Amino acid sequence: MASMLMNPLRSFLFTFVFPLTLSVSVSPVQTKSKKTLAKPGVKNIVLVDGVRTPFLTSGTTYADLMPHDLARAALQGLLHRTSLPKDAVDYVIYGTVIQEVKTSNVAREASLGAGFSDKIPCHTVTMACISSNVAMTTAGMIAAGQCDAIVAGGVEFMSDVPIRHSRKMRKTMLALNRAKTLGQRLSLIGSIRMAHLTPELPAVAEFSTAETMGHSADRLAAAFGVSRLEQDEFALRSHTLAKQAQDSGLLSDVISFKVPGRDMVSKDNGIRPSSMEQLAKLKPAFIKPHGTVTAANSSFLTDGASAVLIMSEEKALAMGYKPKAYLRDFVYVSQDPKDQLLLGPTYGTPKVLERAGLTMNDIDVFEFHEAFAGQIMANLKAMDSDWFAQTYMGRKTKVGTPPMEKFNLWGGSLSLGHPFGATGCRLVTTVAHRLQKEGGQYGLVAACAAGGQLSMKVKQAYP
Repeated sequence: MASMLMNPLRSFLFTFVFPLTLSVSVSPVQTKSKKTLAKPGVKNIVLVDGVRTPFLTSGTTYADLMPHDLARAALQGLLHRTSLPKDAVDYVIYGTVIQEVKTSNVAREASLGAGFSDKIPCHTVTMACISSNVAMTTAGMIAAGQCDAIVAGGVEFMSDVPIRHSRKMRKTMLALNRAKTLGQRLSLIGSIRMAHLTPELPAVAEFSTAETMGHSADRLAAAFGVSRLEQDEFALRSHTLAKQAQDSGLLSDVISFKVPGRDMVSKDNGIRPSSMEQLAKLKPAFIKPHGTVTAANSSFLTDGASAVLIMSEEKALAMGYKPKAYLRDFVYVSQDPKDQLLLGPTYGTPKVLERAGLTMNDIDVFEFHEAFAGQIMANLKAMDSDWFAQTYMGRKTKVGTPPMEKFNLWGGSLSLGHPFGATGCRLVTTVAHRLQKEGGQYGLVAACAAGGQLSMKVKQAYP
């Protein structure tokens, strides 16, 4: 492990600490009474509600749509869920990763399509898998007094990604557009060779290292001694818990969506509990033949969209809402994108907790993004290592690991799916709902992302 982790920190890791206070109207468990995370002189920002479309495996029922169609459906679902007047929002922000060139500002197109006032400004952000986390942190405009109500969300559509012509072909086509004579055009057309026609396919790979995230996850798992068995066990746990949550009606953030020309979609379609025997049959997906990361213990390409309504507490109460949670704070941190690409939760957790004035023991609900089972298990081992804390984090003692009885109890990205731009809002809404269901007060969200980045949030139950 040490040889792999030799490189100094050099890239950006995003840790997002988001204290959230959950509003419980009817709770079967008495919410614990702890200190508030409110800050004197700072507006309380609250999560009113959150929704998402069903997350579907790419290439299935959503295949003929466009990204703004999914984002529009999420926004319309939020309007319906909250009975929000369409002109009551001050700003709309969406996160996405692989952008559709026809709708580069997908927030604006989805907002207009959902019927929001054309006087509402909208913008789109991107930060890999934590893009909707960045959209939510824009709610800082509320604390700054610029807005009282913001809709934040995310969307990803992997069924139809932009595929470019080769660079040579693009140059030739641009030259053709500038050509003034027939002779110039014929000459350019005659210069086209078979190599010009080779398309450029998008890849989930780091630009700075040219390594796919799956390959990096496999190396990370090996560095921390995470076995194939451990990864498959965690993947099976994710699917089993997700199926239980789905069957029990706990995934209440999912809205039904009538896909044009197709059937109504009302639930995620990637949840597939299997058996350890079946998982063991799969071959390595990235490092062959001896790797441990497979299709089953990795998150899959997913289509989906999410949306949350964020307000100042004063505005929410004035409009008759009972918020689900307070949004208190956040932190961004960064690390080496080559050898520590997916170790964000380890670095981010102590920073977010220290900023919020909390400890691991204060956290009642943990929701970590499951990019890969190996990534989760490697982080848990790093968090439980005094050596790692002292050698790489400058800490005297280890961070400490989340108790598994509090960790991702309704499944995670391995089973529910991972539309890159939309997952952050799902995590936040899930923590709010789990806090309500379980009677907890503080929740911690962590999501790693490309570039060695991480988003972490702390949430506190609303009284």
